[in-house]
Amino acid sequence: MTPRNLLSAALAAVLLTAPAAFALDAAEMKKILEVIDDRQRNGGDYKSLVYLEQKEKDKADTVREALVYRRDADDKLMILFTKPKGEAGKGYLRLDKNLWSYDPNVGKWERRTERERIAGTDSRRADFDESRLAEEYEPSYEGEEALGKFKAHKLALKVKPNIDAAYPVIHMWVDKDTNNILKRQEFALSGRLMRTLYYPQWQKLFSESKGAEVWYPQQIRIYDEVEKANSTIILIKTVDLRPLEANIFTKAWLESKSR
Repeated sequence: MTPRNLLSAALAAVLLTAPAAFALDAAEMKKILEVIDDRQRNGGDYKSLVYLEQKEKDKADTVREALVYRRDADDKLMILFTKPKGEAGKGYLRLDKNLWSYDPNVGKWERRTERERIAGTDSRRADFDESRLAEEYEPSYEGEEALGKFKAHKLALKVKPNIDAAYPVIHMWVDKDTNNILKRQEFALSGRLMRTLYYPQWQKLFSESKGAEVWYPQQIRIYDEVEKANSTIILIKTVDLRPLEANIFTKAWLESKSR
């Protein structure tokens, strides 16, 4: 049995649509999204060590190591790849709602879209950034479902006007007890399913700057629904919530790491 089948057996083999005792109203759904966003957002800075394991058809599996830096108060994001040697120094920088990529081999910055495959994997910028679901999407209620041993609210999210998002429609299963995301499906405007994501493990860490706990997915399993043989596992190994250097979110800072 493949890893995907094993995961499906653990999380979704018992996926049963159950008639909801009641439907959540707009205010209740918005509150769920706000809770998800707030729990993953830090009042100060954020740094994590991340591994990306990529599987592709007819290719050897690859593992990349990256450092992810966030400054949630200013909506800033930096991804710096450190391993393997051929990827070291490459990175992404989000500034003023623009995503830029940098390749030290050519010394060039290029603007990217939200659909950009980070380092050629099945991940996207939003998989590493703070959550902005309540800000970017309008929810509708799809009912209550059993996802494995969990009882979940299923929400359908539609992107708001003038928001640049990788996918305009998202279906999301949220654990009723914890408000953690269990499963997420992302669709193109045509209605075609593009990616399926599972979140089997969540961790929390107390933030002094926030004065509360920050939650993060310790593992994200991403399945490409177009190229069916492709998948990516994101492993967040460590998280540090201490303040970062003041000038870290600049092109000059990232360029200096490859010299």
